[in-house]
Amino acid sequence: MKVLYITNLPSPYKVRFFSELGKLCDLTVIYERRSASDRNTKWTEQGEETFKEIYLNAHEVGTDNSWSFKVLKYLNRSYDCIVIGMYSTITSMISITYMKTKKIPFILSTDGGFIKEEGKGKEKFKKFFISAADNWLSTGKVTTEYLCHYGADLKKTAVYPFTSLTEKDILLKPVSIEEKSKLRNKLGIKEEKVLISVGQFIYRKGFDILLEACKSVDNKVGVYIIGGQASKEYRDLCEQYKITNVHFIDFMEKQELLEYYKASDLFVLPTREDVWGLVVNEAMACGLPIITTDRCIAGLELIENEKNGYIVPTDDPKAVNEKIVRILGDKKLKENMSICSLEKIKNYTFLNMAETHIRIFQGIFSNSYS
Repeated sequence: MKVLYITNLPSPYKVRFFSELGKLCDLTVIYERRSASDRNTKWTEQGEETFKEIYLNAHEVGTDNSWSFKVLKYLNRSYDCIVIGMYSTITSMISITYMKTKKIPFILSTDGGFIKEEGKGKEKFKKFFISAADNWLSTGKVTTEYLCHYGADLKKTAVYPFTSLTEKDILLKPVSIEEKSKLRNKLGIKEEKVLISVGQFIYRKGFDILLEACKSVDNKVGVYIIGGQASKEYRDLCEQYKITNVHFIDFMEKQELLEYYKASDLFVLPTREDVWGLVVNEAMACGLPIITTDRCIAGLELIENEKNGYIVPTDDPKAVNEKIVRILGDKKLKENMSICSLEKIKNYTFLNMAETHIRIFQGIFSNSYS
């Protein structure tokens, strides 16, 4: 089966997925541009030789958008499946408009999305591009509702496990107390308990909410926020709240970050909006209980209250604080949540993600493209 996949960037999780998918089909991937301007330069990856990579080197717009008409020469019926990885870049809009005009079937895939109150013009705009596809790929219930709201056909929408994990990344059992202790000594962690959060130091991630939530947390709990250079705003908040147990840590590559996940007791992502949130997958793979918000699709798909964590409202430091205290103060609850996280995340691997895509492609090809 010949598959063409068009996406904006060679982000690490996409490249690893393509490397796995390329083992199962004749895959060509078109990248619109090589990097995003708001990401660490390490946040890209070179693919394995299991698929063909094409870089359009499109005209860059903003942090990760672009436009290029060069993509049109690849949009033809020589492929069994054409997948557009997102509808919102200018290049993808050019592609969608062209294929709709030429009646070339294609699949629209998205990591996630939230239905929002918006003007009729913007809603109509979204519906034009999303409804233009012949089939849709979704990451779960919330994403499917989003796609269908903007014109997707529920009967032609399939769900796949969205991830950034290999089988080896997912622990078979929770990290022992002894191993955590060794890792904490290695990493210079002095506190008795460890809370970790990971993401860019931007407003959307809600780290200001986490800091407010932690102002009354026991100093024996170390709060480690990893993802870049903390702005003066965050450091000022620590001073304002008289927090001395918060540690800001620069961007880390996956293997470095893994040690912090394993050394931790709890993962918190107080995001104001994440259309998925792959750090939730990664934390669960290390057996961590999760606290995140009702605007994190990974949380809504993977977290069950009281089972492996909690979903809290956005911008609610009191709720975040209560759940932190609840989990860290109940050893048995924390242990049960750890086991549950590992059980829930075990099928979220690149291999399963790729195999699911192939099954979906084969079903579409046999029913729609013949």
